[in-house]
Parts: sequence; structure tokens; C-alpha cells
Amino acid sequence: MQIIESPQEMRNIVKSWRCAGEEIGYIPTMGALHAGHMALVEAARAANQRVVASIFVNPLQFGPHEDLDKYPRPIERDSQLLKEAGCDILFAPKVDAIYDGEEFTHGIHTYVEVNKLGDMWEGAVRPGHLRGVATVLVRFFNIVPAQRAYFGEKDYQQLKVVERVVQDLRYDLEIVPVATVREEDGLALSSRNVYLSEAERQVAPTLHQALQVGVTLVRNGEREVSTIGAAIQAVCDASQLIKVQYVAIVNAETLAPLDTLDGQPARALIAARLGSTRLIDNIAI
Repeated sequence: MQIIESPQEMRNIVKSWRCAGEEIGYIPTMGALHAGHMALVEAARAANQRVVASIFVNPLQFGPHEDLDKYPRPIERDSQLLKEAGCDILFAPKVDAIYDGEEFTHGIHTYVEVNKLGDMWEGAVRPGHLRGVATVLVRFFNIVPAQRAYFGEKDYQQLKVVERVVQDLRYDLEIVPVATVREEDGLALSSRNVYLSEAERQVAPTLHQALQVGVTLVRNGEREVSTIGAAIQAVCDASQLIKVQYVAIVNAETLAPLDTLDGQPARALIAARLGSTRLIDNIAI
């Protein structure tokens, strides 16, 4: 596996692969890799001749009081995991290779925003976060012009924002969603799980359990979203360690809130804090 830092070198290699008729799968990450990321690599490996993963802790998607400085960066461990998983290239650029230093001094000149879809839920709780995600991914999609890019469903709103960006900006790129990978107790894998204290880790699976309560209600015939949402909230409120930020039952494509379930695809979203750690999860409902 090659490790490349130069955007121009990365672009040239992918272009040469495409000229040779090879298909490329791309997995953008912020590192601190876990089995969820490896599932993305496995999916890419199965469908493409070449696989590129990137590691870049994007400062543009962190708020002023978020965990940019302490975000885990185990690059040697991550590199070994990607090598063992069959990646051809790890693209690991420095910040100034992606953003001109002037941009952080005088302000980013060009942002990518997805109105409405990027303004609600995570967009409301973390202003600027999804704009930062969309902006950096557009840069990376230009540097790594793959045929397919792989994203986990755990960050469901991010997935929908990326799909919209690719559609609206007419990228010749297929976005491939991959199901959330979970611990045996149901906790969705996340790089931020390492921040949880022992007590917090014990109750963290409650988020998934609460979502499953919602699914059970729907299977039993409940269609009123207020009832389903209240049941999900109640499961979380039973723990003093969990501080729910939002529970939402939404259209699975637009993420618009629903009043009733009428047969259209829907998703239940949840975000909560356990101490200083913020977790999100979701489920088809």
C-alpha cells in the first residue's frame, strides 16, 4: 500500500487507473479507524479493481468548542489496518495541502452548502458542520476522481447531504451506503466511543435500544409520529447520564419531519450527550 500526501500525485494516479479501464472505490475518513470503516473498505474491495482511503481530520467541520485538538489520530495503526484490508493507497494530506493557509486567516472563499437538508437536525445543533463536510468532500472528490465513494449509514444526514451534493453538482460518482456496524450490545461504532467513561459506555447502547422500541411500535401498528418519538425519548430519559438533543422521525430522503407514517420510507434519528461525548444513531422505521 502506498501512502501519498500530494493531491496532484494522488489525482494523477487515479486518472492513470481510469485510463487503463480500472474502477476505483474511495473511502474518505477522519482516521481513528474501526470495524465500521473496514466494512466500507470491504465493500469497495468487492466492487472495484482499486481502493483508495483518505485520512484527513477536517478542521472546517469542527465548531469552536468541539474536539478538533483532541480528536484521535493513530495514523500508524490506521495505516496498518488499511494495508491489511487491501487498500491500494492511503491518501493522507496535510491541512495546508487541502486548504491554503490564507483561507483560515482570511476566511474560506468557497463553501458548499445544501439548503434545508443541511440546516436541520445536525445542521441546527452543530452550525457549519455539514457545510464543512460538503466543502471538504468536494475538494477530495476532485482529487480522487473515483467511480464510487463509500459512506456509513450511521451518519445518516451526512450521507443524504453527500448524495445531494453529488447529484446537484453533476459528479460522475456513485455514492454507496453501507449499513451501520455495531458492537454486540448494539452501540453504533464511532471513533468518539473512546471518550466514553466506563459508566457512560454501559448505558450508551440505550440509544439503539430506544430506536428499536420505535420500530416495535410501528410493527405493532402505531403510525402517530408523536407517540413513537415520545416512546424513544422516554427510554433515554430513564438514564440520568443521557441528555437527548433531538429525536426525529423523518422522511428517509428529505429528512423533513413527519406527522404520521403513511407507507413512505422513514427514518428515526437520535442525538444525545453522555457526559462530554456526543453520539448519534438512526434506524429505518
